[in-house]
Amino acid sequence: MGSLHESDISLSPPQLLNPEFNPLNIQEFRTQAHRMVDFIADYYQNIESYPVLSQVEPGYLRSRLPESAPYRPEPFEDILRDVKSDIIPGMTHWLSPNFFAFFPATVSSAAFVGEMLCTCFNAVGFNWLASPAATELEMVVMDWLAKLLKLPKSFMFSGSGGGVIQGTTSEALLVALIAARDRALTALGSHNIKKLVVYGSDQTHSTYTKVCKVAGIFPSNIRVIPTTSDDDFAMSPTLLRKVMEADVASGLVPLFICATVGTTSTTAVDPIGQLADVAEGTGAWLHVDAAYGGSACICPEFRHFLDGIERVDSLSLSPHKWLLSYLDCCCLWVKQPNLLVKALSTNPEYLRNKRSELDSVVDYKDWQVGTGRRFKALRLWLVMRSYGVANLQIHIRSDIRMAKMFEGFVKSDPLFEMVVPRTFSLVCFRFNPYKDSDPAYINLLNKKLLDLVNTTGRIYMTHTVAGEVYMLRFAVGATLTGDRHVYAAWKLIKESAEALLKRSYYIVS
Repeated sequence: MGSLHESDISLSPPQLLNPEFNPLNIQEFRTQAHRMVDFIADYYQNIESYPVLSQVEPGYLRSRLPESAPYRPEPFEDILRDVKSDIIPGMTHWLSPNFFAFFPATVSSAAFVGEMLCTCFNAVGFNWLASPAATELEMVVMDWLAKLLKLPKSFMFSGSGGGVIQGTTSEALLVALIAARDRALTALGSHNIKKLVVYGSDQTHSTYTKVCKVAGIFPSNIRVIPTTSDDDFAMSPTLLRKVMEADVASGLVPLFICATVGTTSTTAVDPIGQLADVAEGTGAWLHVDAAYGGSACICPEFRHFLDGIERVDSLSLSPHKWLLSYLDCCCLWVKQPNLLVKALSTNPEYLRNKRSELDSVVDYKDWQVGTGRRFKALRLWLVMRSYGVANLQIHIRSDIRMAKMFEGFVKSDPLFEMVVPRTFSLVCFRFNPYKDSDPAYINLLNKKLLDLVNTTGRIYMTHTVAGEVYMLRFAVGATLTGDRHVYAAWKLIKESAEALLKRSYYIVS
């Protein structure tokens, strides 16, 4: 890659650049786009040849790239060559079939093509007039997905509610919390924000605390409800009620409860209906974060995890995790869209128009924190139309079947044990060859095992700690993962565990 030199600066522009420079030359675009698709297809085809977890050291890329941007244009092939030699080595390959860490970031041909269209149009659909198709397709798709999940009409545009595509769960939580906050402060007065209290469990996603702080909730008013293995780390309605009653007795005001369907650590499922009982007694807004587990509820056999959803105020779900739609895509449904609009609307003169003034259209800028927004609905629309409900259900069931298979390996091996029950396609387990050993020693043993497995580059797993137990997380869900990858992963884990036992000097405190 070239960089700026003094000799370049001394030359006049006509000697360096095409005076008829066209950044969207159609023929050049056609050639480069075709070449890029081939490059991407080759990457997908050869993805198993790369270490799943990047092996580079911090700062590796700065030493490979020039200190300043090139002054002269560079050939497209040179850029692709540098992607292969410099960028790919620094990638942790989330799309690898041997990626079993975190939760999956699923992809598909249909979603990729939808993203191409989204990028092609480059619509900045902040209000209806800016791109009517972008707004109306999003409304249609959000109702489609709501129907797949058997949500009540109170969450649909065809009923009294509605949905919007946010970027991530963090954004969905933030706008719901802001709407709840402003509703409460309208009654209490803005000076009483210090009285507002929010609730979640110790398994609620860590972004929740961050969102609460951004929304102006006092850190001392963020309640974390402890969970136990007795309830499979689900939030206890009884304990939540006690905490909320104590807050009310102290003159505080319960504002917001965040329940989860499929927690990040262990995929625990909070009891929505029972939590709704608690919320109704205080007037607190009840939100359900179903970022991961909610997708499984398009299958009838898993829909019961959303029982009681008709009694909550809002629900979010991230199709980029399990519904093949590429990052980023988080769907948020609310029963009272007017509360979002009231809290988040802006109406500068330069955006005023007859349709918006008549309140006859949806202006999505008033359903989110920012103003600009992409035509993300195209991805979901193409996924649903290209695969249909049947194939999306097959995809979910296949991942869960492979997770059950891995669970069977764990349960059949005396050196390993399940730590929490498997609910979806995440298996939480640990290596425990010494059943009566010091828990701290077993935790250390599993840390060593995880490091040994991940440094091979052949698979990538993560860990979590719940109930003071260190456990390994094996999350099945990468789009390209098949049975052979799960078999191979188990074989590697077994071999690494056996090697660890033989190399006792490895285990030090």
